Amino acid sequence: MTTTERSTRKLTVSKAIVEAIAGEMDRDPTVFAMGEDIGKYGGVFGQTAGLLERFGSDRIIDTPISETGFIGAAVGAATEGMRPIVELMFVDFFGVCMDQIYNHMAKIHFFSGGNVKVPMVLTTAVGGGYSDGGQHSQCLWGTFAHLPGMKVVVPSSPADAKGLMISAIRDDNPVVYMFHKGIMGLSWMSKTARSLGPVPRESYKTPLGKANVVRQGSDVSIVTLSLSVHHALDVADELADIGIDCEVVDLRSIVPLDTEAILASVAKTGRLLVVDEDYESFGLSGEIITRVAEHDPTVFTTPPMRVCVPDGSLPYARPLEMAVLPTPERIRAAIVSMMRK
Repeated sequence: MTTTERSTRKLTVSKAIVEAIAGEMDRDPTVFAMGEDIGKYGGVFGQTAGLLERFGSDRIIDTPISETGFIGAAVGAATEGMRPIVELMFVDFFGVCMDQIYNHMAKIHFFSGGNVKVPMVLTTAVGGGYSDGGQHSQCLWGTFAHLPGMKVVVPSSPADAKGLMISAIRDDNPVVYMFHKGIMGLSWMSKTARSLGPVPRESYKTPLGKANVVRQGSDVSIVTLSLSVHHALDVADELADIGIDCEVVDLRSIVPLDTEAILASVAKTGRLLVVDEDYESFGLSGEIITRVAEHDPTVFTTPPMRVCVPDGSLPYARPLEMAVLPTPERIRAAIVSMMRK
């Protein structure tokens, strides 16, 4: 492959995920996938499209609607040496299978004194913005990050979607891989233009626990993840025209969390805005602010701020939904407020 091809070849996030899974299934016969509608349908968000035709029903397994059953089966397969990728269609459905996720997937390694590994990937769709109500629109990555024993990763770009998936599959620990519907690049959803981007054809790993500074800046650090990275970049470009220079830090991984990258950014700018499409209380935004404050509270030139989802069920009505999500308008208002202090 030429250098030009490597730099210009573009995929959507959904196709990048498919390419990562296919490459790992070609490389390692212990890798297989299972879940609702991942085979013939190709995944509700296109994340497994074409894999059934390529690998057959022995390795791409359509399951009944029984999350407890098939996630439990994946845990058992992982403890016996396989590397399953199992899908929880929407993260909002975690309540029906949390015993398998947290009391088994996340704890078996500890319960066995480190003798049993659980090398599996739990994929799930997150995020709102398309009027699907409170049962299909949450992020909840803070919930999973709060519970020990699982790594939690959230890509925002096609290149990271592929690299993080490969890293997750090869990791010997259970990894929760959360993809936002708004970045998948699907024609039937409103989306960011950056859901289509350059993706190297060769296999590569994006390290878990390493944030990415996607825009350098000197005035304010916007620490965020997933779709909110794109909102932050859009706002940063707009504010540059009036002399406000924003740095945007894409976390990519929540567990492990790259605290050093956050500290380095805030030490440079003196201002911290955390943008999080999860609930405000008891979550990721408070954790990030606390880690900076515990390390050195004197780095703040203004009090830190956060733009999150208020503590309540996400509305179905689009105007109400957009009022609570971390939209570019809310991000812009918070930055302007910080710069006036």
